[in-house]
Amino acid sequence: MAEIETKTGLNIRTAKKEDVSLILEFVKGIAEFEKLSHLVRATEENLKESMFGEKAYAEVFFAELDGVPAGFTVFFHNFSTFVGRQGLYIEDIFVKPEFRGKGIGKAMFLHCVKLAKERNCERMEWTVLDWNPAREFYEYFGAGPVNGWHIYRMGSDKFESALEK
Repeated sequence: MAEIETKTGLNIRTAKKEDVSLILEFVKGIAEFEKLSHLVRATEENLKESMFGEKAYAEVFFAELDGVPAGFTVFFHNFSTFVGRQGLYIEDIFVKPEFRGKGIGKAMFLHCVKLAKERNCERMEWTVLDWNPAREFYEYFGAGPVNGWHIYRMGSDKFESALEK
């Protein structure tokens, strides 16, 4: 994915291995915004391995305004057995507070839409915290919560006990 000039001064570019410290900075930024900093266990080493190792499990792009990193998006592909096609899952989309209101979040979100379309994805999915005002932003573009579905999560701390049952 090449660099894309989206509007004057705003550039969206694919992250490189050399950007791992910047990726971690953004991870910590979104965790702080979500009041979840205590859950961050990511390190530069495990991000480098997971995103730029032999098998890349996620992709990252940055939005830069006048050359300054202003936002980032982390995404990966999932798969729907019902439709028999891949989807694009947005793990994180985050704009630093001082850059909000400048169209950067919109540019990053629409970049995901463009990638999903180019990659022949059936759908895009992501989760949003109940209190996050971004819900209105997503609904503006036609997205909405999935009725009847709840997100379940099992952490690695439960793997062993689950295997013993």
